Amino acid sequence: MFHPLRVSAIERITDDAVAVTFAVPSELRETFRHTPGQHLNVRYRVDGEEIRRSYSICAPATEQPGEPALRVGIRMVDGGAFSTYALKELAVGDQLEAMAPMGRFVLAPRPGRFAAIVGGSGITPVLSMAATLLAREPSAHFCLIRSDRTAASTMFLDEVADLKDRYPDRFQLVTALSREEQAAGLPSGRLDRERLTGLLPALLPVPEVDGWFLCGPLGLVKAAEGALRELGAARSRIHQEIFHVADEGAALPAAARVAAPSDSRLTATLDGRSGSWPVQDGESLLDTVLRSRADAPYACKGGVCGTCRAFLVSGEVRMDRNFALEPEETGAGFVLACQSHPVTPEVELDFDR
Repeated sequence: MFHPLRVSAIERITDDAVAVTFAVPSELRETFRHTPGQHLNVRYRVDGEEIRRSYSICAPATEQPGEPALRVGIRMVDGGAFSTYALKELAVGDQLEAMAPMGRFVLAPRPGRFAAIVGGSGITPVLSMAATLLAREPSAHFCLIRSDRTAASTMFLDEVADLKDRYPDRFQLVTALSREEQAAGLPSGRLDRERLTGLLPALLPVPEVDGWFLCGPLGLVKAAEGALRELGAARSRIHQEIFHVADEGAALPAAARVAAPSDSRLTATLDGRSGSWPVQDGESLLDTVLRSRADAPYACKGGVCGTCRAFLVSGEVRMDRNFALEPEETGAGFVLACQSHPVTPEVELDFDR
């Protein structure tokens, strides 16, 4: 369900990125209270076309009875309809629509040692995690390893510097720039698997870290995951969220695809109501639902945000790509409806689980 929210502040944080703050009406305070790491699905209509995008909340999480802090980071994407609008046209006082915060890439404050490896705008959810954790858990420690192209392109510089000043004994910051030399710190260059494998043990006892949070482009996240597994980090302690996936090679290879039966039928439950519809040739199961239920949850339709996550009650499906669900989730029977196609004549999904 979408709710109208008014833009209360817009701050230019780099040449190609802004932070947008939303005012939360008193009657929606509990609806929009977030767990650090969650995101907002935002909807906007332009020329009659509905545009949806998912943006992570960068603000610390607030507790009752305080007003929820809804601040998101938006970076310009080449050809991006919503990011172009946000950077060039969106103004204080404008109204957008947003769903309640969602997402499972989260860090609820608790004692322990935590670390994150982020690239570019991947800092956005991790900023909320670190700020909330350090403020609420006096014994917690957080190490942030971030990679950006240049200092000028680095989002939330002031906020991260503030964490370093406020928690000098509990917040550790390591910065790498891929296209610019730094006066101090790491030499320039990408944080690939080989480099991370050498760097991480010098910073932390890798297997003893209670939670690793990887966020950013697919290449960085996969490199970091490979390095951590090689260094002994348990799979259950590694959490990831992909912010950008290149189109090349992202989808399931054609040779691995299974043709959908010509007379497939989908039964789906959403908000307690069930329906059954024929699956048209080539369409995803999400599109099948959307033909009759405009309230079906989705944002990116690219297998990245996880908004369309559903439980596979019966039948079999194939997913073209999956960059949102953890192995534990797929093993438990969850799929991404936007990437799923029927393999069996009858398929049933439950969006309410």
